[in-house]
Order: sequence, then C-alpha cells, then structure tokens
Amino acid sequence: MPARKKPEPLYFNRELSLLKFNERVLAMAELADTPALEKLRYVCIVGSNIDEFFEIRVSSLKAQIAQYPNVVGPDGMTAEWAFEQVQQAVHALVARQYALLNDKVLPELKASGVVLHHASEWNKAQTDWAREVFHRDVMPLLTPIGLDPAHPFPRVYNKSLNFIVPLSGVDAFGRKATIAIVQAPRALPRLIKMPASVSGYPHGFILLTGFLRAFVGELFPGMHMEGCYQWRVTRNSDLFVDEEEVTNLRQALQGELSQRNFGSAVRLEIDHNTPEHIEAFLQKEFALTPADTYRVNGPANVARLMQICNLVKEPDLLFPDFQGAIPAPFNSAPAKPSAIFEIISKGDRLLHHPYESFQPVVDFLTAASIDPDVVAIKQTIYRTGEDSELMRLLLAAAKSGKEVTVVVELMARFDEQTNINWASRLEEVGAHVVYGVVGHKTHAKMALVLRREKGRIKRYGHLGTGNYHLRTARLYTDFGLLTADPKLCEDMDQVFSQLTGLGERRKLRHLLQAPFTLHSNVVAMIRAEARAARAGQPARIRAKMNSLLEPIVIQELYKASQAGVKIDLVVRGVCALRSAVPGLSENITVRSIVGRFLEHSRVFYFYAGGEEKVYLSSADWMDRNFFRRVEVAFPVNDKNLKKRVIDEAFTQALRDNLRAWVQQADGTYSLVRRRGAVFSLHQHLIERLGAS
Repeated sequence: MPARKKPEPLYFNRELSLLKFNERVLAMAELADTPALEKLRYVCIVGSNIDEFFEIRVSSLKAQIAQYPNVVGPDGMTAEWAFEQVQQAVHALVARQYALLNDKVLPELKASGVVLHHASEWNKAQTDWAREVFHRDVMPLLTPIGLDPAHPFPRVYNKSLNFIVPLSGVDAFGRKATIAIVQAPRALPRLIKMPASVSGYPHGFILLTGFLRAFVGELFPGMHMEGCYQWRVTRNSDLFVDEEEVTNLRQALQGELSQRNFGSAVRLEIDHNTPEHIEAFLQKEFALTPADTYRVNGPANVARLMQICNLVKEPDLLFPDFQGAIPAPFNSAPAKPSAIFEIISKGDRLLHHPYESFQPVVDFLTAASIDPDVVAIKQTIYRTGEDSELMRLLLAAAKSGKEVTVVVELMARFDEQTNINWASRLEEVGAHVVYGVVGHKTHAKMALVLRREKGRIKRYGHLGTGNYHLRTARLYTDFGLLTADPKLCEDMDQVFSQLTGLGERRKLRHLLQAPFTLHSNVVAMIRAEARAARAGQPARIRAKMNSLLEPIVIQELYKASQAGVKIDLVVRGVCALRSAVPGLSENITVRSIVGRFLEHSRVFYFYAGGEEKVYLSSADWMDRNFFRRVEVAFPVNDKNLKKRVIDEAFTQALRDNLRAWVQQADGTYSLVRRRGAVFSLHQHLIERLGAS
C-alpha cells in the first residue's frame, strides 16, 4: 500500500514569509526604472531589515530550539527545522543582495558620478589624501588590542564594526605576535567623502574599512601584518522585563537597555577573503557555527551606505521630489489657529498620508497647545523620534498650565531610550505621564483635545493608523481621522481613562478595542459574511494590513472562502494564510504592494448586507495585536469618506499592475501580470491627492 502523502500545513512559516517580503523589497533595486540612489536605498533597507530579523526573529528561534525542541508549530515545523530553512533562505538573500550591490548598483552609480573608492584602486593622490585623513582623524581614536594572557578577547558591541589582524614577529617586550583586534570607535564616521578634485568624480566616498585595510599596519610598527579582515557580530536584542515582578517599568527597562548590546551572539559576518582558521577562531569565540557565518563581499553593515543617499543631492538619481498636499479646507490660511476646531466641528476630516500632508495634525495639536479655551490634551506615543515637533508642542502646552496626559509606550522596540527621554522631559514640566498597562503595549494612535465652548467641554480627536512621527508620515502610507463626533470622542476618553486609571473594562459604543473586543468583532464580521454567502446573498471581505498571522482569524477566512465569500487581502509583509488552495482558499487573493512608499495602513471592509462597514486601525491581524496590545479600530461613518477609503485602500490597490505581487498557493510571490495600461497605486494617488 503506497505511503499516504503528508498534508500541507494550513499556515506558512512566519520567518520565511518575512524573508520573502525582503526579497520583494530587494526586487525594487533590480528594476530598470528605479533611480540609481533609490536602488542603493532599497539594498540598504534590506540590510537593516535583516539585522533586525537576526536580533529578534532568529534569536527567538534559537530560544525555541533550546526550550521546545520537539514542538511542531501551526506551520508544521519544529523550531530546528524552521531554523534550517531560515538559514538557507537568508544565505541566498544575502548573496543576492551583495551581488546586486557590486554588479549593478555601484557600477550604475559610478557611471553617474557617485563612486565608492576601494583601497586597491586608489591612485597616488587618493592614497596620499587618505593617509593624511587616517593619521589626522582616524588613527588617534583607534585602540589596537593584541591578544595574549593579559589582553583577552575584548567585549564586542552588537553590530559594531571590528577588524581582526593576524600578525607575526616579536614586539618590544619580547612577546610573540599572533592576532590583534581593532574595534572601530562609534565616534568615527563609517563613510568619509573625498574631495572631488582628488576623487575625479563629483561624489567620491571611502568606507572606514578602506582606511583600515590600507593603513592598519601602522598601528603595529615592526610587526608583519598578514591581513586585515572586517567582521561584525549580531546579538539577541530582544529585551526581557519580568512584568509580573517589575514595580517600576522605566527603571527596570533602563537597566535592561544597558545590556541590550551584549546579548548572546546569533550571527557572524566576515570579509569574504577571511582565512578559514580566522573564521573558525571567531566562531569559537562567539559559540557560532559555519551556518551562522556570512561571508560578505562589501561592507559588513550595508545599511551604512544609506548615508550616500542622504549626502548626494542629484535629482536625476532619486525619485521626483514630492511633498504631500494640504487638502481643503485646511489649506486656507485661518484667521486664528483655533479656526481648525471650527473646521473639524463641521464634519469628520480624512487624511491619507503621505499623499496628503501631516500638517493638519500638527496644526491641530499646535492650536490645542496655545488656544486659551483648550483645557486638556491627551495623547498616546509609540514612536515619535528624537527630534519631535509634536512632543515640543505637548511640552509647551504643559508649561502653559494645560492638563497634558501622555501615555508613553516604553516598550516600543528600539525606541525605548527615546521614549524614556521624552517621558522625563514631560514629567519635568508637569505633564501626567503614564506607561500604559504592564504586559500590554499601548499601540493605539490617539490624540484627544478637551475645549471649553459656551460653558461646556467639547472633545476633538485624532485617530490614526500610523505613529505621530513627522518623518515616517512622509514615507509611510497611513490614514488619519480628525473628528468632533461626540460618540467617537467619548469612546476615546474612556480608553484614556482605562489606560491611566483602574477599574472594570469600559463599554465602548463605536471603537473596537484590543485586547477586549477587536478580535471577537473581527471574527463575528467574517462569520456574518460567510452566513450571507451560504444564504445566497452578496458577501465580500477586503482587508489591508502589514501582517496576517492570527490562526483563528485565518481559519475563519478559510471557512468564509469555502462558503463563497470573495476575499481580497492586501498584506504588505508577513502572511501565514495560504491563498488560492483548491477546496480551502480558492476565493482568497493575497497581494503585496512594494513601491516608493511603505504600505502601513490597516483597513478592514465587510459588505454587511450593503451597509459596507469600514474600520481603520492601528492593529494588524496578529496574536500580539489582538491579545497583548492596546489597540483601537475606528469606524468611518461619513458616506463620502467611506467611499474614499474603499477606493484608495482597495479599488485602486487592486488595479496596481506595476508594483503589486500576488501570493501563489506554494507561498511564492509573482508580480501581477500587466493587462492594459500600466497602473501604479502610489503614482496614481500622488497625482490625484498630491495635487489637491
């Protein structure tokens, strides 16, 4: 009797799906119509993404291997099996990344006058200039460490640039030289611009690695240097705070942050020319294997080359400059700052960033900070940046005597220290600062203004799908809603009270809130569409998000598909759902749009018997967003605004045949085949909304 074929798992692996997203990002650098500096930017973005992938996801896989070696996940894999698959996929992705950098991107930039000068190619003038810079600016900051019993292997920071130098000879103390380690100080720039007169090109650059390779021997006079090889180690950077034991979250987090850079090693990157015995020496030092080691033909930290994109101002090498338009009626010069409240009072106002400027949100908070009739401001902060105009407005409002309450999420990954700093500054001026709920990250995006009008308090609110971060508001696609709807604003106030105080769960009338009602309502709305389809009635589901992982929601989507519901999903990154599988999900399509902007908005649509329910949200459909975060999903009630969201989030996105990828049943992604005229979602919305 023939062996029965093992059934395919119902879910794709999270880590492998995330790597496929980075393959799609890297593909942007392979397109002929992507400008040269933008190609470099995409290569760098993938480098940065892979760093975080190792710091968080690979370190998590290694922990699962140690703790639960035999547990099979929903994707049908044990952690060890998944880890092996991930290693193979990352090695292939990194090889593709460096080949693209060296064979296509850098040559194209060189042809346009932007050159990365390698030490092996310097002429005499370039060598003389580089030597002068090395002696003046680099060498005084270097501390070479010769390894011997008195000088053990140095403690190495996460992702720091280091060099290993094999030596021979005897030094002044009679010590036999073997190996030296040179750590690149963080104070040294990783990229130095060469004068055009020396470079021979308008924009010439040298990596710090080039200076070390050329002149590191001068750190070891009288010794024979047998080579100089860059290397970098990536460490587990996920913070652990015992949330059951912690009594002061900020204090506990500050203690943990100091150790983030010294977690267990998860990846070793070495120069592609590194001798095998040096590779083995470094692997032993960090308890890593050959599979954990990546030989790179270029800078170990590719993301450092992003500086070139910021330093070279050549319009022909970049995407055309674009600034989101300020839509009407916000684009009319108001007689006074408080006029924005009159605008919002007349009806909900929808903003679609970056096509529409984030400035109305800034104006809203500016007016709130200076208007004498505003008595209180409440806001959530997840990511805002080190130099934030919005945070300065909150500081000014608190200084002027307004009641300012800020819910700062201290556990926002890699922004913890920035948020701690802002929290301290806000407390110093009398703002009420709380850190949300221990065990539940506050990820909701809300700002609420309380204003005294005609003897009563009136509320004005802003709800969004993205962070209060001015830079990312120009790069990420997000929706925002400015509203004076009493019902929505009342719900917002209830959420703030819940976050800052204690008490039973508040009953919200219009907002869906995680961890309480969001998941159950999403499941209920999916089931309602399935029932309608089984009854022969029209049914449809559309959803746009960054990631789709939560198993129960995926199961319900499968059931809805089997009932005949047409389901269109626009999932930028990780997607565990398997689309287009006969008998399971043939009515589900999954698209991923990767282009000039980062798709970031979360939009949920349910036909609902013709009511067409539309929600905007801060939450992806992931376990953490549903159950371990404070999130909100807010309805779009105004009919015209609802039509806009449906059109801009779905109708136009489903037309994209230039930058859209479609998931296949085996988990691979293919570019949408062009039918008819070329159509780009991003370009279409730039032209339509950017011209308002």
